[in-house]
Amino acid sequence: QVQLVESGGGLVQAGGSLRLSCAASGRTFKLSAMGWLRQAPGKEREFVAAISWSGFSTYYADSVKGRFTISRDNAKNMVTLRMNSLNAEDTAVYYCAAKSGAPSYNIDDYNNRGQGTQVTVSS
Repeated sequence: QVQLVESGGGLVQAGGSLRLSCAASGRTFKLSAMGWLRQAPGKEREFVAAISWSGFSTYYADSVKGRFTISRDNAKNMVTLRMNSLNAEDTAVYYCAAKSGAPSYNIDDYNNRGQGTQVTVSS
């Protein structure tokens, strides 16, 4: 199983940018689709972005499309989420997640998640 550790969260003003990183360990990382999920206070966890094992295919929630970019470096066992034009609705705990096979928009398909990193956007 892949172990996941997120970093890079923090407090940022509306309109600003943050980069989240996910360090992965485990032999199956390179074969895993990776995703970012988030959970805002009082709301259910939701899908944010995902990337295929090769990095060639990416998927985004409509709410972040055009503002967020997911990427991965299989040589370094890292997944990154670049977030631009942040707004208050992006405030949430962000989780790095992994699954076997193809990426999915369904958060329940990600059976492996990190502990999360807090992102707070002040308006």
